[in-house]
Amino acid sequence: MPEGTPIQIYTLENGTGMSAKIISYGAIIQELNVPDGKGTVTNVVLSAKTLAEYLDTFRGAAAIAGRVANRIAGARFTLDGVEFKLPANNGSNHLHGVFAKSIWQARPLPATRHAAAVELTYLSKAGESGFPGNLTATVVYTLTDANELRLDYTATTDQATPVNLTSHAYFNLAGGGTALDHVLWLAASSYTPVDDGLIPTGQILSVKGTPFDFTKPTRVGARIDQLKPHPGGYDHNFVLARHDTSLKLAARLLDPSSGRTLEVLTSEPGLQFFTANHLNHTALCLETQHFPDSVHHPSFPSTILRPGATLHSLTVFRFTSR
Repeated sequence: MPEGTPIQIYTLENGTGMSAKIISYGAIIQELNVPDGKGTVTNVVLSAKTLAEYLDTFRGAAAIAGRVANRIAGARFTLDGVEFKLPANNGSNHLHGVFAKSIWQARPLPATRHAAAVELTYLSKAGESGFPGNLTATVVYTLTDANELRLDYTATTDQATPVNLTSHAYFNLAGGGTALDHVLWLAASSYTPVDDGLIPTGQILSVKGTPFDFTKPTRVGARIDQLKPHPGGYDHNFVLARHDTSLKLAARLLDPSSGRTLEVLTSEPGLQFFTANHLNHTALCLETQHFPDSVHHPSFPSTILRPGATLHSLTVFRFTSR
C-alpha cells in the first residue's frame, strides 16, 4: 500500500488443475484459473496485475462487498428509532460500502486431502461509513478437488446493524471477449423491479414475458437491448425459489466457446445479475445476497444482525467443462 502496509497473496490449488489467487486487499479473487475440457487453463474473473491498478483505475475487482452490498436509498436508514446517514456514493444512494477497499487480515487454514483454504477477517468499527456497531466479518475461501470455490461468510456485531455480504466477482468463462454470448439459467421466477435509481419499488413481479426471464437457458445478450439506454443492461435482483437457508442451485452459466459451465449454489434469498454495463459487457456478476435496500422494505428478508446472533452464509462457485 502507499503508506507501506504489505498486501498478501495466497494461492489455492487443487488436484485437477484449478487454482485461485486471493489477496488481502478487498478479499479480492485476483485470479480464478479453470481448465476447459481439453485441459486449457484460463483465468475466468476480471483481474488486475498490480495493486496500484486495484487502488486506482481498475473497475472490475472480484472483491467482497459490504458492510451492506447493493444499494440503500437516500444513503440513510432508521433502525430502532435512530437514523443513520451513510456516504452517498451512487447518486443520492449508498452502494456496497468500503469492504472492497479495505485491508483484511488473512491466514491459511490447515489443508485437507481434498481442499485448501484461506480465511480473511475484517473489523468494521462502529461509525465506519456511518454504520452502527463494531462488526467482525469473515470469509473463508475453500478450493476443492470437485472444482468448487466455496465462500463461507460469518459476521457478528456488538450493536444492531444491517449487513449484507457478497462476492462481486466479474466472470467471463472464455477468459476474454464479450459475455453476452454466455448462456444463463436462473432459479428465479420473479424479480424486484426498480426505479430510475435502481432502487427496488418494493414489488415482487413475475419474470414471465419480460427480458428478466431466465427460467430456461437463454443467451445473455438476447434481450439486453430492451434495457437500453438505461440502465444499459442487467443490474437487477432476482428472487430465488427457496423456503429455507439450505444450499440450493441458483444459477447455471455456460460459455459455448470453451465449454466451461459455472453453477452458483447459495443459501441466500436473492441474486443480483449484473452485466458489467460500465465495462461494455465484457463480464457479468452473479452476486448472491439479500435484496437491495432491504432496510426500507419490511416485506423483504431482513438484513439486520443483532448482538448475540451470528450471520452464516454460504455460496459455492462450481465449475465443469465438456
